[in-house]
Amino acid sequence: MGRFVYWMNVSVDLRIEQVPGDDGAGEWLHIGESLHREFNARARQLDAMVQGRVIYETMEEFWPAARTDDSLPEFLREYGEIWTDAPKVLVSRTRTSADYNTRIFGGDDAIEQLAQFRAETDGRIGVGGATIATQLLRADLLDELMLFTHPSILGFGRPLFDDYDRPIDLELLEQGSFEAGVTLHRYAIRH
Repeated sequence: MGRFVYWMNVSVDLRIEQVPGDDGAGEWLHIGESLHREFNARARQLDAMVQGRVIYETMEEFWPAARTDDSLPEFLREYGEIWTDAPKVLVSRTRTSADYNTRIFGGDDAIEQLAQFRAETDGRIGVGGATIATQLLRADLLDELMLFTHPSILGFGRPLFDDYDRPIDLELLEQGSFEAGVTLHRYAIRH
């Protein structure tokens, strides 16, 4: 059975975007080469990725072209290859097609489809997007959080989870620090 891992860049106050539509590209993020190489290494360890429509479309807009863009540094081209080649599930009620090794789960039974996908997958499944992560958490399907915390307090903006109000016990699995004061905390969710 696979493990769903919600992987996200967050502010100290657990915000994932400062203004609607910044799509993880806010000035509060401190992503340099060594941190991106860490992202690359961790993404290579995933057996699949699950992404909500907004995250998927943000990724789809940049990463496929990035892999062959010689004006970009090698570590960004590398992530373009990783993202494009990885098996992916797009969770969307509106999309009916997707490229780049992507299946689509949608409709009212998307969470049941994801539960089945998790049961059939060995290894780690990266989760991108607050909406889908919140739904997986509510269904007791989310297994881990991998948070890259940037040294900024936003005070407002989109939270890590959407309207979730139950206490959750976590077990620290790993921690680390990177350039510009970015820290990693990886937690297991205790069900």
